[in-house]
Amino acid sequence: MSVQRSWDELQKMHRACRIVVDTLDALEAAARPGVKTKDLDKLARQRIEAAGARPAFLGYRGYPATLCVAINDEVVHGIPGERRLREGDIVGLDLGCSVDGFFGDAARTVAIGPVSAEAARLMRVTREALLQAVAQCHPGKRVGDIGHAVQRHAEAHGYSVVREFVGHGIGTSLHEEPQVPNYGPPGRRERLVPGMVLAIEPMLNAGKPDVRVLDDGWTAVTVDGSLSAHFEFSVAVTQAGPWILSEPYPYARGVKYA
Repeated sequence: MSVQRSWDELQKMHRACRIVVDTLDALEAAARPGVKTKDLDKLARQRIEAAGARPAFLGYRGYPATLCVAINDEVVHGIPGERRLREGDIVGLDLGCSVDGFFGDAARTVAIGPVSAEAARLMRVTREALLQAVAQCHPGKRVGDIGHAVQRHAEAHGYSVVREFVGHGIGTSLHEEPQVPNYGPPGRRERLVPGMVLAIEPMLNAGKPDVRVLDDGWTAVTVDGSLSAHFEFSVAVTQAGPWILSEPYPYARGVKYA
């Protein structure tokens, strides 16, 4: 059962999401050839704590870092370490934090210097799929409409959708109900209502959808070695329409969210 958040609670989540995205902006600027992924993790923790927030991933189910870094054929949950970024890499940066007990979560895939046309296209289509999913977040729609929008856009461009990892509700916990798959038929699953907050996160592969987890117990990679891209927003369903919580409330003054 999903939770309907009050306006005051959404404001706290807005602050958390703003900190996450500001930190992602700093990480994207710092992600250059030769930079170690552990240095990006250090920067992420410094930025989050300086903003008065707490890293959401550090220690979560034993995860050992603040940031998840996924390079090229890595899909999600890559652990930062000694690996250096190289020109031509595409790098998924996934980050969360909490403020006053409420969580924000976002991710993006960035290019390290010039990248191949195929890599650039994969990133573009994945972000487009996210925006198409966000556009479904109106009261009365269903969670299945979100996943269907992602799958339709991905497959129309020749990409596959990862099944093993899905989006989720978010609020006073990092992961809450409902699960938000990036695939499936429309008109199914939970009905969207004002105050519901969902972390929507398409993961698209250039090849087949199959993934496996490496021996570190966290890093998921494509089985066929194909490139993967990942984008994520935390989105509130409001009476006026979807609100990407890292952005200002987009609707006119006087329009109530519920």
